[in-house]
Amino acid sequence: MRKIRVVVVDDSALVRSLVAEIINREKDMECVGTANDPLIAREMIRELNPDVLTLDVEMPKMDGIDFLGRLMRLRPMPVVMISTLTERGADVTLRALELGAVDFVAKPRIGLVDGINDLAVQIVDKVRVAASAHIKRVAHPVASAMTVGVLDPSVPSPIRPIGRISTEKLICIGASTGGTEAIKEVLVHMPADSPGIAITQHMPPGFTTSFAARLNSLCQITVQEAVHGARILPGHAYIAPGGKQFRVDRSGANYICVVEDGELVNRHKPSVEVLFKSVARVVGPNAFGIMLTGMGADGAKAMKEMKDAGSYNFVQDEASCVVFGMPREAILHGAADEILPLIDIAPALLRKLSGSMDRYRV
Repeated sequence: MRKIRVVVVDDSALVRSLVAEIINREKDMECVGTANDPLIAREMIRELNPDVLTLDVEMPKMDGIDFLGRLMRLRPMPVVMISTLTERGADVTLRALELGAVDFVAKPRIGLVDGINDLAVQIVDKVRVAASAHIKRVAHPVASAMTVGVLDPSVPSPIRPIGRISTEKLICIGASTGGTEAIKEVLVHMPADSPGIAITQHMPPGFTTSFAARLNSLCQITVQEAVHGARILPGHAYIAPGGKQFRVDRSGANYICVVEDGELVNRHKPSVEVLFKSVARVVGPNAFGIMLTGMGADGAKAMKEMKDAGSYNFVQDEASCVVFGMPREAILHGAADEILPLIDIAPALLRKLSGSMDRYRV
């Protein structure tokens, strides 16, 4: 069996040694080189032609983001970022995902045994996924025309209002690897009068606040981290906090956010299964489900429960996914009503919403 060849780039000798050891313990992968700065890494990539790169966010001579931007323009390859558990680390990591990194691992404080063990599990899982990910050349990593239209009032926005909204309608989105950019692609197309949106993206604590803030700056809708007990409002999107389970419940005539420190489900917290199962039970035929790129099968069974309860579901197609795991499983479970390229999901959703809202128009 051909091993996955990995180059580790980090300015810390301790971290380089640790990550290399974690990789070399696995039978299906090997660390073929380590570098303490991007300039050395560039030569290693040319020489060794690795399958995957692990890359520290902050390094000397050229920081990880500058290096990643150049790499994805000139020699696209699977990259797993090694990030710090800080606000700056979260912001920089989200920028790395925009530039084309497949995924990231949050670096624990050195000396925490549980943290190191968790790091090892995450690294090997994400290196394996990255090795098989669909990587696209990033020519100009800038905001899309849609995003520019939202941010710049002088540019007419192509987003059209849906009409008078029924508060009974709810959109729910599940995603994992590659999902931060996929979610953005959907949300920037949503008008300010869209139904409420509940989102679970696999992400650790400390990163979802920055993720929500980043999306909020790009969208016409309001995007925020979900808060326990908050009413789900039209024109708002609520993102599951990292390290918490997020589900939807009903209080009188309103949908509300339930955020709790529950058990891992399908190895995840937050779990798409938890959100989608609650939507099947509470929202039923008033729900629209969206399954985006991600590894594993989290949420597939619950999405079928949603469909059985009357929801209309969109699933991202293989060609546009970074990782066609969760969408594939949703399709195999019979949960999909439409299987579409990422860029077509929001327009298709808006068409369905416009049709379903006709009876609410004034």
